[in-house]
Amino acid sequence: MRVAVLSSEAVPFSKTGGLGDVAGALPGALRRASDTDAALIVPLYETTKRELLQERIIDDLEVEWHTPERASVFYSEAKGAPTFLIDAPRYFARPGFYGYRDDHERFAYFARAALVLLKRLGGRPPDVVHLNDWFGGFAATELRARRRYDGFFAGTRTLLSIHNLAYQGTFDPAELARLGFGGAEEQEAFQANGAASALKAGLVASDCLSTVSRRYALEIQTPEHGYGLDWILRARADRLVGITNGIDYDVWNPETDLHLAAHFSADDLTGKELCKLDLLRRFGLPLEPERPVIAIVTRLTAQKGVDLIREASGAILDSGAFFVALGSGADEYEDFLQKMRNHAPHRVGFYAGFNESLAHQIEAGADIFLMPSLYEPCGLNQMYSMRYGTVPVVRATGGLDDTVEAFDRTAGAGNGFKFAPYTASALLENLYEALYCYAEPEVWRAIQQNGMRADNSWASAARRYAELYRAVARM
Repeated sequence: MRVAVLSSEAVPFSKTGGLGDVAGALPGALRRASDTDAALIVPLYETTKRELLQERIIDDLEVEWHTPERASVFYSEAKGAPTFLIDAPRYFARPGFYGYRDDHERFAYFARAALVLLKRLGGRPPDVVHLNDWFGGFAATELRARRRYDGFFAGTRTLLSIHNLAYQGTFDPAELARLGFGGAEEQEAFQANGAASALKAGLVASDCLSTVSRRYALEIQTPEHGYGLDWILRARADRLVGITNGIDYDVWNPETDLHLAAHFSADDLTGKELCKLDLLRRFGLPLEPERPVIAIVTRLTAQKGVDLIREASGAILDSGAFFVALGSGADEYEDFLQKMRNHAPHRVGFYAGFNESLAHQIEAGADIFLMPSLYEPCGLNQMYSMRYGTVPVVRATGGLDDTVEAFDRTAGAGNGFKFAPYTASALLENLYEALYCYAEPEVWRAIQQNGMRADNSWASAARRYAELYRAVARM
């Protein structure tokens, strides 16, 4: 199988969230775990570290566009798979990745350039082009049209992965013809309540759809989670598959992680207490390792359940635990966490922003990790937490429900705690249960070890993707 993965971001070249982690890890995992010849295509951003690039392989990629626009292409194998980075300064040499008024034009151009590149590289065409989120809608629509007149792509099929249905890439439909989507079928594919939606076009035009957990694949077929597109997903339910993301075990490994003060494993948790002391020092908190540390590392948005944490904050402090937070986002949530820190400076630590090293140190040093998400397509932090012996308390939605098994004291099975109602009382009920278990060292160690021994690796997820690619190629 030859597979080309197109993504707007991918670690280590670019990242704003989970999509970057997934796109960066999947191609290399596919090559290691299956017979899939996978390559990655991403934009070259202003912030991409140039030391990751091996060479410029093309400096005259001619892209048919409404204005003459030539791109260069750089090559890298920094993540264990052939990676092609499209250098189009007009569109991508800017601070940040998204949030510009012409985002629709930028990523429509990226899609066109990626298809031109695939043809320019020569050799056998890809069996499957794996697209991601609303950005992939442009390539899916163009590939569907190209199969009718371009023999190179005649046998190529498309898979669109939905990482978050809420982001739909809407823009003025008057722009469609300028972007090369002037045909009646194309115009119809993009139309969504008076706007043009790149995601809607991708859902219609792709040969197969996937999303990042089994539970989320079901949720997005409902009006509650479908964001107006649930009818399409129900109509295409026979071509919609849920595959839970993996995590990169080379990056997230408590036995080798260079960010940590000490290393540890499921068989020897001694180093975890040293990581906990290091974490308390970093936040200027008292060195009292007997107190549990409750943590969050998150984007501070309503989706992540920060409202529930705010409502429960008094009870969290009354529990006697430390509370540490790393994140940025809405001002109201940053202000809340800072006020919580000011109110109890010897119990609360808050870092506003993102710090990769600190994220690893929190995962290793905390005891309990909160993820009370309103919705969560997959989620990665609950899997990072389990890998580091930090017990997750989550809401049973999306990938959180798929990956966290509620602890059963009688059977000794389970790796965390989860609740269904989106209420602060349900969150607190599960948090109290976790704290009761924390007070029993043998019980707590069993929960930690259950999580640390779960297989959430990309090797497992990659094998499922390889099976899906084979099915898509036969469509």
